[in-house]
Amino acid sequence: MTAIEHLVTSGTFSLDGGTWDVDNNVWIIGDDSEVIVIDPAHDVNAIAEKVGSREVKAILLTHGHDDHVGVVRDFAHRVGNPPVHLNPADHVLWDMTYESYRPDEEIADGDTWNVGGVRVKALHTPGHSPGSTCFFIETGLPVPTSAGAGSAVGPVLFSGDTLFNGGPGATGRSHSSFETIIESIRDVLFKLPDATVVLTGHGEPTSIGAESPSLEDWIKRGE
Repeated sequence: MTAIEHLVTSGTFSLDGGTWDVDNNVWIIGDDSEVIVIDPAHDVNAIAEKVGSREVKAILLTHGHDDHVGVVRDFAHRVGNPPVHLNPADHVLWDMTYESYRPDEEIADGDTWNVGGVRVKALHTPGHSPGSTCFFIETGLPVPTSAGAGSAVGPVLFSGDTLFNGGPGATGRSHSSFETIIESIRDVLFKLPDATVVLTGHGEPTSIGAESPSLEDWIKRGE
């Protein structure tokens, strides 16, 4: 049975001369034989243990900040070197972490991947970073209790740091834009069904229906 698995890993995020402690959500989509891993962060051993003996078909990255990509090379090597996918607009951030190592594949808006009988679709949602990308599954899937209990639910959006429980992702640092993230949320994410479960890059899950009424408040509040 295809399902979503979740674990939280802890480490740091560094940018613009500052460093902060962060907890990241790592998402695994798949069945008993194959998986896709979204944003394997901080703890290679814990994520590899969660994957177990299953084939990792792809590693999908929502964006290039170091807390999301800092251990990607080591994790990929650990699980058989599956292709690592990143929107090329985030190479400017990726290059702050890696000098010569590069992602294997570029993500473009509308790209799809299949795993365990479900389709994962890329939605380019710039703002938090130039290449920020969310991943959408139209099919309802069980969501783990640690991510907000549920049996069969759906659709499902993996929002990275674009949309959180309570508002848009941060845009006060380099290579980010509040106006752009609002456009991405309004014109892309809020076009999805209200029932869409939003599984975020940090913190608690939410839904499109829960967040969309607050858009004008966010705009008035600003970044």
